[in-house]
Amino acid sequence: MTKDVIISISGQQLSTENDPDVIEFITNGSYSKKNGNYSITYKESELTGLDGSVTTLTVTKDGVSMVRTGPFPTQLIFEKHRKHLSLYETGEGPIVVAVNTNSIESTLSDSGGDLSIAYSLEVEHAAAGANTLKINVREAPPFLS
Repeated sequence: MTKDVIISISGQQLSTENDPDVIEFITNGSYSKKNGNYSITYKESELTGLDGSVTTLTVTKDGVSMVRTGPFPTQLIFEKHRKHLSLYETGEGPIVVAVNTNSIESTLSDSGGDLSIAYSLEVEHAAAGANTLKINVREAPPFLS
């Protein structure tokens, strides 16, 4: 199963020093199911600062993996109550990022749904704030496919 979809993404980063940084955007992409796992794929834009990259989120029973290809290749793993280290490409060079996932909630089904991830980041072993990522997937109207 692969479908053309509309993807709504809302990301928020909280830090003790500043007001929350919020990014929200809507894009088209694809949604697929393979071996019981759902994948959400979309092209990044100038809005995210990652123009030319493609991001795929794969949701399994154990967690979520995010793989970004293109000029800013990255892989992040989100597993509840687990810490995962990754190299994160910034454009200025890679940095070591630790992802500590607090919660993952998914209502994804064959027709779409919602995915929510709450996590904190450490950059080069220093706390970098708490984050939430909320994604809604819905089938694209036929005229957008």
